[in-house]
Amino acid sequence: MPRRQDIRKILLVGSGPIVIGQACEFDYSGTQACKALREEGFEVVLVNSNPATIMTDPEIAECTYIEPLTPELVEKVIAKERPDALLPTMGGQTALNIAVSLAKNGTLAKYGVELIGAKLPAIEMAEDRLLFKEAMARIGIPVCPSGIASSWAEAKAIANEIGTYPLIIRPAFTLGGTGGGIAYNQEEYEVMAQAGIDASPVSQILVEKSLIGWKEYELEVMRDLVDNVVIICSIENIDPMGVHTGDSITVAPAQTLTDKEYQRLRDASIKIIREIGVETGGSNIQFAVNPVNGDVIVIEMNPRVSRSSALASKATGFPIAKMAAKLAVGYTLDEIPNDITKKTPASFEPTIDYVVTKIPRFAFEKFPGSQAVLTTQMKSVGEAMAIGRTFQESFQKALRSLETGRAGFGGDRWEKLPSLEQVRAGLRTPNPERIFTVRHALLLGMTVEEVYELTGIDIWFLDKMRELTDTEKLIKLTPLNELTKEQIWHIKRQGFSDRQIAYCSKTTEDEVRSYRLSLGVKPAYKTVDTCAAEFEALTPYYYSTYEEESEVLPSEKRKVMILGGGPNRIGQGIEFDYCCCHASYALGEDGFETIMVNSNPETVSTDYDTSDRLYFEPLTKEDVLNIIEAENPEGIIVQFGGQTPLKLAVPLQKYLEQTATPSQTKIWGTSPDSIDTAEDRERFEHILRDLDIRQAANGLARSFEDALAVAQKIGYPVVVRPSYVLGGRAMEIVYSDQELERYMKFAVQVEPEHPILIDKFLENAIEVDVDAIADGTGQVVIGGIMEHIEEAGIHSGDSACSIPYQTLAPAAVETIRQWTVALAKALNVIGLMNIQFAVQGETVYILEANPPCITDSTFCL
Repeated sequence: MPRRQDIRKILLVGSGPIVIGQACEFDYSGTQACKALREEGFEVVLVNSNPATIMTDPEIAECTYIEPLTPELVEKVIAKERPDALLPTMGGQTALNIAVSLAKNGTLAKYGVELIGAKLPAIEMAEDRLLFKEAMARIGIPVCPSGIASSWAEAKAIANEIGTYPLIIRPAFTLGGTGGGIAYNQEEYEVMAQAGIDASPVSQILVEKSLIGWKEYELEVMRDLVDNVVIICSIENIDPMGVHTGDSITVAPAQTLTDKEYQRLRDASIKIIREIGVETGGSNIQFAVNPVNGDVIVIEMNPRVSRSSALASKATGFPIAKMAAKLAVGYTLDEIPNDITKKTPASFEPTIDYVVTKIPRFAFEKFPGSQAVLTTQMKSVGEAMAIGRTFQESFQKALRSLETGRAGFGGDRWEKLPSLEQVRAGLRTPNPERIFTVRHALLLGMTVEEVYELTGIDIWFLDKMRELTDTEKLIKLTPLNELTKEQIWHIKRQGFSDRQIAYCSKTTEDEVRSYRLSLGVKPAYKTVDTCAAEFEALTPYYYSTYEEESEVLPSEKRKVMILGGGPNRIGQGIEFDYCCCHASYALGEDGFETIMVNSNPETVSTDYDTSDRLYFEPLTKEDVLNIIEAENPEGIIVQFGGQTPLKLAVPLQKYLEQTATPSQTKIWGTSPDSIDTAEDRERFEHILRDLDIRQAANGLARSFEDALAVAQKIGYPVVVRPSYVLGGRAMEIVYSDQELERYMKFAVQVEPEHPILIDKFLENAIEVDVDAIADGTGQVVIGGIMEHIEEAGIHSGDSACSIPYQTLAPAAVETIRQWTVALAKALNVIGLMNIQFAVQGETVYILEANPPCITDSTFCL
């Protein structure tokens, strides 16, 4: 069917601010949808409130409203713009709930706006727990024994009917399991049931019998108007039921299903999407499988693109959001060409000959009082994805992609093995570190069967992890120069990093690299092509693996590599991806071939058409150097991805300068030395003295005794923090010697190789952020001066701020301008720079300077 001609203008609702369960994957899906609709000649009107998104760039939609996402405000946009249709499936639960509200209150009918992508009955049937349960009964798909409650009395009756604890509480129309949880007794159940009813916009919860221990699977499904249905990807959760899929390590394609079991899930998914009535677009369907007898139960369905849709898109190369947008305007799957092969239609189900692993990243360290226990309510703040030929390879690559200090599945640091009792306790309770507790269990001699009984993790995965511990033991017992070429190939094919090998063999990472290369052991790069190499892939989207034939085609163009920000975390999120994308767009316009390196499946930067070449790889020294050797770029840009690439700048530069054959590759933009000068307190203070720029009284400490002396000299209260951290990690205001002693015990563990910074806390001061850009020739342009609404002492990422400033005196503003220009010149900034000031009365102090972009750059610029 051709595209619809009765629609001209389409309204798309975004997902708003980043929250747990709804992050930058919806910037990716919304951006894809906007671009796809405009390609087809539609006028797109966008409503979103997040300034850090690519989606809200002026060129993405014809008209963009950066406004609060409420039904009332969206109604005003509809009244003004008069769109023909509303596409609600690209903005997460926020957009879906707004669409339902506008449909029910008559707004859409009043203005003649049609819901496309998913009709109201389909949305309600998928999201309303009772309607979904009734729909599954009609088609004979088993669901978990459960009941629907809108009050505590109803919830209590359901619990009595089910008869046993634990019980699962799932609120209707919420995201990330918000308001839900697992209740192990009546006391917990009463609290959770009421919280779930309160969290649901329709005051409804589903109470289910617990399926803890069952295996969990997800299928990404697409359907078009003529009832073609394709399965894009199967995803297996390593953690069994009881852990939210957003908090579980997941693998694609599913590894432990037999072909018969997979066909059962596939057939059930097709029945479900047809019964629910999702006519055009993608849906995510979750199943539980009993590992004992193979019984299958459907858990839930999302009638929209989701976090898993973004993961499936990056895992397969099949752009689900783009295809869903085109299906919503009348195309059928067989009419839409595959972007990667240019030969096959979208009705060809993707086939992959590699394994993808996704691992979530958590931020429990930001909330010391919180329990690091994983349940059905999502708690992770980001995720990393890796691709390898085997599960072991992709698993270890994903672990080091998390950037939590781990280089893989252990063998990368000194650690005292816990007791068996401690290990067994750690295995019973799902938590972010449980995967490393599995390693401890295997090293202590527990069998995979024993570990399975305590964790519910499938024996197939545990056996692969046991093989990794066996290889780790081999490396520790064999001197590096006695490892044969065949052994090195085997070790690298299991995903071991040079850093792990170096630690286990008591050598250095550079020595391992040199020895490996001397044996001719280096990675090849394979293409993500959607078809297991059956057709030629025309889109360069690569991953590394240790095989001999590489699919990277040499290019003679001028090339620039951009290092992304890795997984989202507090203090480093979507705003850095925005900057990386714009760097790629700008360099492409100037005729450069752009190479993006990143490991985050949620982002626009890892879309295959954002850059000329995409490498889905960990952001480590080893992995980046491997890509440099394959591509030989002219320059590397490190200033747009946050602290992740900044920490790589100096080691990369040193290695490139010290190699026997000096590489032509250089780090572009502000030099690593200038970045280090801004981060190094002693070097930075020297520049400030030369420029006569005022700082609050401060000092450095490498021990508690140093810190005590500095704090007593300055006078309490003082601000203490480690150097080289992001998002204010471990920063604190302390008011006494006792508080300082407690802090030092914690902070020195954060960054032991760098001193602790101690500054006089400026009470009753106004904090000011300045974003500027400089070209290295002395020209500096100030993009904006932002006045914080909260007083100094609240992290800039947590403070409300305004442009233009509201209360600053003209003299203070002039001082801020002069100091900004002077510092940009002194640091020889080439690119973005952020400086933070404090204004106390009419006195201006500088707090810190960041030569790269930071969290508010997208808001300001």
